[in-house]
Amino acid sequence: MPTILSRDVAAESSDKHRSLNALLFRKLMPLLVLAYVISFLDRTNIALAKSHMAVDLGMSAAAYGLGAGLFFLSYALLEIPSNLIMHRVGARFWIARIMVTWGLLSAGMAFVTGETSFYIMRVLLGAAEAGLFPGVMLYLTYWFGRKERAKATGFFLLGVCIANIVSGPLGGALLQMDGVMGWHGWQWMFLLEGLPAVALAFVVWKKLPDGPATASWLSPEQSQEVERGLAAELAEEESAGQVGHSFRGCFADRQIWLAIFVYFCHQISIYTVIFFLPSIIGTYGKISPLQIGMLNSLPWIAAALGAATLPRLATTAQRSRRMLLIGLCVMSGGLLLAAFASPAVALIGFCLTGSMFFVVQSVIFLFPSSRLAGVAMAGGLALVNTCGLVGGFIGPTVMGFIEQATGSTKNGLLIIAAMLVIAALASTRLRQGQERT
Repeated sequence: MPTILSRDVAAESSDKHRSLNALLFRKLMPLLVLAYVISFLDRTNIALAKSHMAVDLGMSAAAYGLGAGLFFLSYALLEIPSNLIMHRVGARFWIARIMVTWGLLSAGMAFVTGETSFYIMRVLLGAAEAGLFPGVMLYLTYWFGRKERAKATGFFLLGVCIANIVSGPLGGALLQMDGVMGWHGWQWMFLLEGLPAVALAFVVWKKLPDGPATASWLSPEQSQEVERGLAAELAEEESAGQVGHSFRGCFADRQIWLAIFVYFCHQISIYTVIFFLPSIIGTYGKISPLQIGMLNSLPWIAAALGAATLPRLATTAQRSRRMLLIGLCVMSGGLLLAAFASPAVALIGFCLTGSMFFVVQSVIFLFPSSRLAGVAMAGGLALVNTCGLVGGFIGPTVMGFIEQATGSTKNGLLIIAAMLVIAALASTRLRQGQERT
């Protein structure tokens, strides 16, 4: 009889836990995802503008690639201080501040007049947006335990997929405003896609709580339950010797640097595809900007399906490693297919690569976060993202020079495919907490 009673209590507790997590997802994730949708629209819409700016401003492929990559240098340099500031001043204020500055600068891209102003605006845009992604990764640790965090991260990364699905048709339509009021279509696109970030910042300021204790939609009991659960998980990990790095200790942790290497290779691939896929599709035949935008959406639909379904399966360290290995190999295979196949099959290859983009990205962050806590978590996650994002500079920059030198992106795709295989092999050495190597 006591066994049946205890089983009923455990079942009731489990149901309450699931119900509370569902509430957290419902209240937090839509707003965070929408913010990320707009941020990705604003950082990547230059991909659709590339050929038009080449004609109107005389911008070369190498200059475009460098400008696309410069965003990530300033973004990376400021991520760690941004995350440490957010840890001190709170998520609501800091995320709203990020959104206002990046929205205004993104709209200001409409006034670019040449390569120099293009470089300057991309650097400023990167500085303005710095800290959003690692800030949200940190913010999720205020609400979700390790098991739920991979699912929450996967949902957040849906923002990238949605942005790239929407950006093609939307950007293509805005580009067709060419000549309206004497402006080029790309100018209208930058202006009209930049201002929504400013408007959404006010919603974030009003609606996003800093943590469970300040969430008006949680009862005091629910707020305490969230904080108790997180505290219990942290205490369990600390007693097992799984966390406790200072931020300085991150730099001496080989596992953190291994996660950075895998993430670096991943980011090279994703941003090269983001910034060059529309122009690659443009080589498939005589296609209008709207058609290019719609075809560009297909790999991101595949990415959304992957992000929505697979990260939740990463419930153990072993499963997480297996998912990284398979995901990185699939990404590599898709790029090889895209490099050698006919246009229709090449697009299937890009879809295969895209399907694993955010499965891999969701799972990577489980490894460093299992070894960190507190301020070290804030700085450590930013360190991983900062170093990884250098790949966002290198990938588009190198691809731009390769395209200008050879007239093709094929060699660039082959190099990235090889790097992904190396990253896949490296991922088998990743460990959570104090797992044996």
